[in-house]
Amino acid sequence: MNQNPVGWFEIYVHDLDRAKRFYETVFAVELNKMDSPVPDVELYGFPSDMNAGGAPGAIVKMSDCSPSGNGTIVYFSCNDCATEASRIESAGGKIQKPKTPIGQYGFMVLAIDTEGNVIGLHSMS
Repeated sequence: MNQNPVGWFEIYVHDLDRAKRFYETVFAVELNKMDSPVPDVELYGFPSDMNAGGAPGAIVKMSDCSPSGNGTIVYFSCNDCATEASRIESAGGKIQKPKTPIGQYGFMVLAIDTEGNVIGLHSMS
C-alpha cells in the first residue's frame, strides 16, 4: 500500500446541528452539507482535498448508527493540539485526557464531543 490506510471516516451523531456547531467551533472550519447517496442519511463534510494525503470525512446522522465512546477513535491533525483543546469545553464537549506527550510521536488530547463520541487531537508540538 503506497498511501495512508484510512480513506474516509464518519462520526455518527444524533443532533446534527449541535454536532456541526461543536466541530466548526473546535476546528475553526465550516462543514459543508453533502449530497446523500441514500435516503435518511444526512452528512456534513470536513474541508478536504480528495487528492491530498490524509482522510476526508464527515459527521453523519443515520438511523441505524449511534454515537459511541467505546469504538474507534479518529485523531485530528493539529499544529498544536492545545489550541483546539482550548475550544472543546466552550463548544459543549469535555476533555477526557489533556495534552499529553507520546514520546517521538508528539502529543495527543482525548475529548468527548457533544454526541458522546471520543475523538483525539494530535500534534508534533
